[in-house]
Amino acid sequence: MDFNASDAIPGPRTEDHLPHTAQAAVKIVIVGGFGVGKTTMVGAVSEIRPLTTEETMTQAGIGVDDNYGSDSKTATTVAMDFGRISISDKLVLYLFGTPGQERFWFLWNGLFEGALGAVVLVDTRRLEVSFDVMGRLEECGVPFVVAVNTFPDAPRYPVEELRTALDLIPEIPIVECDVRRRASSRDVLMTLMRFLHSIALSRALT
Repeated sequence: MDFNASDAIPGPRTEDHLPHTAQAAVKIVIVGGFGVGKTTMVGAVSEIRPLTTEETMTQAGIGVDDNYGSDSKTATTVAMDFGRISISDKLVLYLFGTPGQERFWFLWNGLFEGALGAVVLVDTRRLEVSFDVMGRLEECGVPFVVAVNTFPDAPRYPVEELRTALDLIPEIPIVECDVRRRASSRDVLMTLMRFLHSIALSRALT
């Protein structure tokens, strides 16, 4: 999915400085396989002009990068994407999109450091690429939710079938989204924040 197809945020984007009412800033990472929509999601939802590190794809990636379902993709993230969204007057999320190609996964540990939570973007045409992503998050102790990006030509499955296929415990939320749409991407982030809140409450009661 191209960022150019994303919803435009009405009016000018805000300045880079934080709102004066902000009391807390949280780091969130957006992860997933190559071409699942991470750059698009960050770009669609960010209230500031997003920072991207996309480079034009070259012949060097042929036979190395899995571009299944992304034949029209001409650029790829080589370091990270960065954006920001205010969830409320007091809470701001800093969004870090990770590179999807396996050859850039060495960057993940640095991006995961200090992250409160993560969104795992999934393409139902190639669920298998999600296992390593979720495994890395679990190793780093980063809680996550799963967001199924609804590509037009991708098959749709009931949530419980996806949960079984991804081997997820019942507590981890799975939601559908269209990362080109700001409201849809924001709903995913709200699902993550509610999940993180429930984890915090559970820990406080034990």
